[in-house]
Order: sequence, then C-alpha cells, then structure tokens
Amino acid sequence: MKATKITYYITTGLISINMLFSSYAYLTNPQLKWAFEHLGFPDYFRIELAIAKFLAAIAIWLPFRLVREASYIGLAISFVSAIIAHIVVGDDAFHTIAPIVVLVILVVSYVTYHKLPKTVVGKSE
Repeated sequence: MKATKITYYITTGLISINMLFSSYAYLTNPQLKWAFEHLGFPDYFRIELAIAKFLAAIAIWLPFRLVREASYIGLAISFVSAIIAHIVVGDDAFHTIAPIVVLVILVVSYVTYHKLPKTVVGKSE
C-alpha cells in the first residue's frame, strides 16, 4: 500500500507540474505559437489548451470524483491528440515520444489512484 501511495503522489505531482509549466509556456513562449501553427491549430487553441491544462493540474487533486475523472480524461485526450498531430505532420521522434511518456505517467497516476483506499486521497462517490 505504501508503494502505491508514493507512486500515486509522485506521478500525480509530475503531471501537475508538467501541466502548470505547459500552461505557462503556451502563454509566454513565442516558439510555441509557431509550433501550434506548424501543427495546423489556430492560435486561440493554444490559449484554450493552456487554460484547460492549468485547470486540470489543479482539479486532479480535488476530492471530487467527477472533477478528478474529467481531468484525467481531458489530459489523456490532450496527450493522444498531441501524439497524433506530431505523427501526421511528420515531426521527429522526440515530439512524438514526449507526449507518450507523459501519457504513461498519467495512466500510472490514474491506476494507482484507483488502487488507494477511499480515505487516502479523498475519493468521494
């Protein structure tokens, strides 16, 4: 149980930090504006995604099952979409592997969350 709890907190922390950093970078880094154009996305989508990732980074810690599950689902869709977008435009392996790695961390967080007793992470039904 202790290993599961540690794994949950580490992976969820990594996801949250990554999403907070991504949100900040999407809004402040001009190279990411170009990257979204390169992938064929409109500029408003970059801002939308920054806001969504920021909210998910917070919501993933909240003790409300529906909010937490929505965060996991939204982030998973975001990472799968990033993988597909980079493959479609023919980007190098790094740009495809990076979202795969983050998706794996997200899945580990999700699985370990569901293995913990309800009282550990404030699961509410």
